[in-house]
Amino acid sequence: MARKQKISKAPSSSPRSPGRALAPRSPQALGADHFLLETPTAVGDHNLLASSVDEEDDDELVDFNYSAPGTLPGTLNIPEDALPTELVLMAYGPGGTRSQKLERLEDCRGITQQYPVSWLDARGLGSEDTLKQFSQMFYLHPLMLEDVVNVPHRPKIDFYEDQILVIMQMVRHKESGSGVASEQVSFVLGRNFLVTFQEEPEWDSFEPVRDRIRRGMGAIRNQGADYLAYALLDTIVDSFFPVLEKIGETLEELENEVVENPSRETIESIHRMRRGLMKLRRYIWPQRNVINSLIRDSEDLVSQEVRVYLQDVYDHIVQVVDIIENYREIASSLMDVYLSSINNRMNEVMKLLTVISSIFIPLTFIAGVYGMNFNPEKSPFNMPELEWPWGYVACLIVMAIIASTQIYLFWKRGWFDNFSTTRR
Repeated sequence: MARKQKISKAPSSSPRSPGRALAPRSPQALGADHFLLETPTAVGDHNLLASSVDEEDDDELVDFNYSAPGTLPGTLNIPEDALPTELVLMAYGPGGTRSQKLERLEDCRGITQQYPVSWLDARGLGSEDTLKQFSQMFYLHPLMLEDVVNVPHRPKIDFYEDQILVIMQMVRHKESGSGVASEQVSFVLGRNFLVTFQEEPEWDSFEPVRDRIRRGMGAIRNQGADYLAYALLDTIVDSFFPVLEKIGETLEELENEVVENPSRETIESIHRMRRGLMKLRRYIWPQRNVINSLIRDSEDLVSQEVRVYLQDVYDHIVQVVDIIENYREIASSLMDVYLSSINNRMNEVMKLLTVISSIFIPLTFIAGVYGMNFNPEKSPFNMPELEWPWGYVACLIVMAIIASTQIYLFWKRGWFDNFSTTRR
């Protein structure tokens, strides 16, 4: 009889080694009589370091989540803000489908035996007991669940015997309209079942896939669990396009603003845009390697036909990466254009001040010369023009002629052409 293995949360005396993770023995088909966790016997990949994900604060670019040194491998560190787990089962086949919310995980046993494919969606990661039941029912390796609840986690793929763990990041615009939020979605793919783990129950982007299953649209009900995994992965990757479309529209608005009316708010918007694009790149870049590995190394659980569809998902990821890189270059160029616009405005101001100074310098010189208090009675050379009846008027006329001549010369040189369009 198989020996049950308990997942312990007690700390270990030795630090966790970043090596290869043990994989469980082949799980029994979903709906069988015995659901016991077998002792791990094989190996598979396992990453320790979680990636940085920013969902709430635009000012946070790096957010690490990690276990304390010496933590026992397989320990479930449930996030403090994790929501209670809701279970939704969808079982289907060519002849029909059945969808049902579950109060307990054991309630799915009788249903899954009636259909070729079973999809169990766990929404929320806050119920530790429910998550541990997944290990017993689906023979999940302890490190699988540890990675599932380790939020945020860098997108990755781990291969176990008869099971594949895939962790992805799905993005959306924040409800506030500023910044990009992400949700971690984890997949456990087996022979005839797929288990998905979502962080937030209220944010569910998989409803279009459920609708396709209910209506029997396309080939999804005639395919296995691997095709279902493809459909959901495609939905996750496609979630980037609406976000990028919004970013593209914002970049166009900023491009017009940075030329016509650059301001402090403009440079702040460009800076936020660059940070958002940096986050998107951090989300999507590892997912390209995940899909590529799923195409190459999953012959046992993913059919050749489905790998062709996964190649299309890979192409979408490459397209997203290209768009992000293009937008990053545009955002960087907008920063340069902004600085150039500010410099041009400063040059126009300096030109205006130079023109004014050039006009008044000779006038100030004349006024300064005749402002000296030399007594003409003491010497005939002490400003005799001060005794002229029209000396003051003559001085004003000379000053007016000098100023008019300078203004005319500046106008001929085109120095006044841009003053009318310069915003002050």
